[in-house]
Amino acid sequence: MFTVKQLLVCAAVSVTYLALSWLLIGFKTDQLYLVLLFNVLYFFSYNTRKFITGFSIFVVFWIIFDYMKAFPNYLYHNVHIESLYLTEKNLFGIHHGDLILTPNEYWLGHNNNFLDVVTGIAYLCWVPVPLTFAGYLFAKNRSAFLEFSLSFLLVNLIGFALYYIYPAAPPWYVQQHGFTFLPSTPGNTAGLWRFDAFFNTPVFHSLYSKSSNVFAAMPSLHASYPMIVLFYGIKYRSGWFMNMVFAFVMAGIWFSAIYNSHHYVLDILAGIACAIAGIALFQWAAKKNRAFQKFLQMFVRAIE
Repeated sequence: MFTVKQLLVCAAVSVTYLALSWLLIGFKTDQLYLVLLFNVLYFFSYNTRKFITGFSIFVVFWIIFDYMKAFPNYLYHNVHIESLYLTEKNLFGIHHGDLILTPNEYWLGHNNNFLDVVTGIAYLCWVPVPLTFAGYLFAKNRSAFLEFSLSFLLVNLIGFALYYIYPAAPPWYVQQHGFTFLPSTPGNTAGLWRFDAFFNTPVFHSLYSKSSNVFAAMPSLHASYPMIVLFYGIKYRSGWFMNMVFAFVMAGIWFSAIYNSHHYVLDILAGIACAIAGIALFQWAAKKNRAFQKFLQMFVRAIE
């Protein structure tokens, strides 16, 4: 089932993760659940070990995202609030009477229950769809799974780096606080509160109360994720129906981000560019870099 070395390594990694988490962001029960889940799957059986080894890529993504709370990006560069808002209005402004509104402001005054529900459902697909697709690829083609998962991680790393290079406030921040920088501002559901109210559920309130950083709107990784899924869905011939679903989810998330004032159009475009850059960089490295090719071969052997 396992060797003493594997047991010691997993124990050391688990203790290090819990200790580092406690030092950086404080202890949370979620951290303990993650450690327990990893260890149970790793030691339960041969097949579950392969599964959690592959999905450790997503565990690494989550840990990095969680640790960003310890290093707020607004400590390193000025937050772009008014300049981003004005650029959005200049490029994508909508004439409404005597006013020029950003797309977010326009939909703020033209929302309805149907769009509240549809966009809320689309936004809930943000993480489940990539994870479900990863599970599908894991069962079908381990090499394709690894390619998708590592591309996903790479796109996130690029996005996280841009968060620190260009801290940016989301549209809802301007709607609620104007152009004044308030570093302690908590996460906010913005327009998604209407979905919670319609179904009398705190689903989005619970999600955004754990937000790592309010000033990480540019690029929109909400826009990146479904694009990565669609690219690899097409590449590995997931079928026209599945790819149509991916395309609808992608469009739904993009529209939802604007409709519910979580992102500007500029954020969406930056997220699209981020996905393209990450996928292209991975494809280049997989074809041209021998060291990376050997790493991929080793990883595939570990999960097959």
